Amino acid sequence: MTAPREPRLLPWSGPEGKPCYLVTDDHGGPVSRLADTTEVTQLGMGAELLAHAREVLPGTPPGELRYLAERLAESLANALRVAESRGRRLEAVDSGG
Repeated sequence: MTAPREPRLLPWSGPEGKPCYLVTDDHGGPVSRLADTTEVTQLGMGAELLAHAREVLPGTPPGELRYLAERLAESLANALRVAESRGRRLEAVDSGG
């Protein structure tokens, strides 16, 4: 009998902003593939947003700065969730789980 797998932190939140987890033995299942695609999309959007921010920041009016800051904060939260999820999976692999 093998040890149970570490639940995967998914790259989206549930109701009320609570984290969502996936428990599965299938690495290639549909929810795992959707999570992988979502992570890639979130990280790509964050990179594009950062490039845009670097481009417009010097002369941006205050209202646009607030909007940009809010989007950057969302992207950072997504990137941190992806990093946490991937870190947990690496720890599970390193510990033989």
